[in-house]
Amino acid sequence: MDKKSEVVAAVAEGAGITQSQAAAALEAFADAAIAALKDGRVVAVPGLGRLSTVHKDARQGRNPRTGETMTFAAKTSVKFKAAKAATDAVN
Repeated sequence: MDKKSEVVAAVAEGAGITQSQAAAALEAFADAAIAALKDGRVVAVPGLGRLSTVHKDARQGRNPRTGETMTFAAKTSVKFKAAKAATDAVN
């Protein structure tokens, strides 16, 4: 499922709800998860995994074409850790 419409259809079928209800539920979950991540909290999705934030400090790098030294700015990224049940299901 690499398209939003495919995810919405699968959720609607699995939950026995309409596709518009499933789309609204997915949007609400995404909004709540993003708000929690902005606050620095962890978002757990039972059976799937957890989302968390990780701070990456500024660092020095090198342009491979010119050899020029450059600085990469500090940033906060989102990290996903798969649940054991999800990992076991794939293996």
